[in-house]
Amino acid sequence: MQRLNLFIVTGAGTGYFPWFPGTVGTLVAIPLSLALNRMAAASIPLSLLTLTAFIVGSSWFCQKGEEIFHEKDSSKIVIDEIAGFLLANFLSPAEFKSTAAAFLIFRFFDIIKVFPAGRAEQIPGGVGVILDDLIAGLYTFSILRLLFFWSFL
Repeated sequence: MQRLNLFIVTGAGTGYFPWFPGTVGTLVAIPLSLALNRMAAASIPLSLLTLTAFIVGSSWFCQKGEEIFHEKDSSKIVIDEIAGFLLANFLSPAEFKSTAAAFLIFRFFDIIKVFPAGRAEQIPGGVGVILDDLIAGLYTFSILRLLFFWSFL
């Protein structure tokens, strides 16, 4: 069971990547995000339920990751980046330019920790691990909606 937990927590092992594991882990989220958005084309309620379940499950796995690695928000834990990117790119078109924009904007906000993301990281447990990524995802989602509205993407 611990092997399965490690596989999920590390984003299929990408959390072990020696350089920028969060960025590499976010790359794993791209095909998942595209699949979720295809699901949304058929049923927004079902895709929203799926996204919510993924986020809740990821929070639990983040808690498990801290227990496994014996450290707060280990860089090996990348399921939080995956959940954050799924939120960031939710309901976006399956086009290269919008997906690339989502990736770059999300990584920017995830790295710089715009308020209140830095504070959210201080919350104990899995919620603290994932919450800063969800905030980065919300910022990205909002900016993407503006870019779509203004026809920049």
